[in-house]
Amino acid sequence: MRIVIVGGGFAGMNLAKSLAGKSGIEAVLVDTNNYNFFPPLIYQVATAFIEPSNISYPFRRMFQEKDNIRFFNGNLKQIHAAEKYIETDNGNLTYDYLVLAMGTETNFFGMERVQEKAMPLKNINDALKIRNTLLLHLECACRTTDPEERRKLMTIVIAGGGPTGVEVAGMLAEMEGHVKEKDYPELNGIHTRIVLIDAGPNLLGPMTQKSQQEAYDQLTRLGVEIKLSVAVQDYKDDHVYLANGETIETYSLIWVSGVIAKEAPGLPAESIGRGRRILVDEYNRVQGTDAIFAIGDICYMTADAAFANGHPQLAQPAIQQGQLLAKNFVNLQQGNALKAFTYKDKGSMAIISKFKAVVDLPKSFMKGFIAWMAWLLIHIMPIAGFRNKVKLFFSWMWSFITNDPTIRLIIRSDKRNGDIHN
Repeated sequence: MRIVIVGGGFAGMNLAKSLAGKSGIEAVLVDTNNYNFFPPLIYQVATAFIEPSNISYPFRRMFQEKDNIRFFNGNLKQIHAAEKYIETDNGNLTYDYLVLAMGTETNFFGMERVQEKAMPLKNINDALKIRNTLLLHLECACRTTDPEERRKLMTIVIAGGGPTGVEVAGMLAEMEGHVKEKDYPELNGIHTRIVLIDAGPNLLGPMTQKSQQEAYDQLTRLGVEIKLSVAVQDYKDDHVYLANGETIETYSLIWVSGVIAKEAPGLPAESIGRGRRILVDEYNRVQGTDAIFAIGDICYMTADAAFANGHPQLAQPAIQQGQLLAKNFVNLQQGNALKAFTYKDKGSMAIISKFKAVVDLPKSFMKGFIAWMAWLLIHIMPIAGFRNKVKLFFSWMWSFITNDPTIRLIIRSDKRNGDIHN
């Protein structure tokens, strides 16, 4: 049985790892990048708190000594369901079963200027661009004698009040209080304006009211300006335009306001639902197909009784779907009945600032230092590779103890990356 898995995120990676060593099964994992990375910590790369290597691990290293698992570096171009092969930008791959696990991409809601000028935060490249841009803007602010120019350089707008937006805002506010005065004495007494905007009435919309209020209170205490129930409408000429008529002058708009499923060219139109998510049955089989499955954020399942409106686009549903589908492929191979997917909700969490986090569990709520420690442990355990876990733990501890992370490096492969005029 030859299984081609497109996408090496939580869903695809857990499927591939669960298939390792299964007799009679060959799996090929296809990904644009040659590494897996840990999205929940991407914001710490963007804010110069940890290195990209702390949360990344090469697929080929991961699959060493797993003789039935292979990696293929490529980007999906077209699915040919009838002929059972896919086109990629690096060649074609045949399959007996195809698994789509490409996840999501940033949703700009049709705003072309926002898409062109704002900075998304979905992958390592995005994070490095944000890091470079913010550090370059601080250097420019040190040099300029124009107060208006300095104000635009030192204003950061974050669109999206979900976990990522809250975490970015909190980390930037902590750096404002602990790092800027040490590294940039030219800017002492000059405040960095951090504005967090969300179209909904609360931060952390999917979480409980207690978590929402805690996030609001802690960020406000740190000096973050929070604007709720107002959407960004445009970003033009270094001005962020809001739906209420307000404008904010800035060179930095970080866009974490929503996602949309990545395209799967070649699937029948009736298989695609709202938000471009792929409609699947209780076994994650794509509706209207026989040999194609979809797992993780890209899929939309209504057969799970407790989640009739689909599962949340979080790590745990993706991990659990990948692991169960591996078992179901063995069932298919052996002629046994498939097992329907049922999501086991383990709760959700978000970090707000140093030693401050919120955790929503199915039957309880935690906040503060205990929640922060729970967040720390849970986010270290899934990191691929023992070496990465050790590096990440000591990087975190040193940075939190000293309030002085040492990786504020501007490293650009393209000299224009982070330039305010591009």
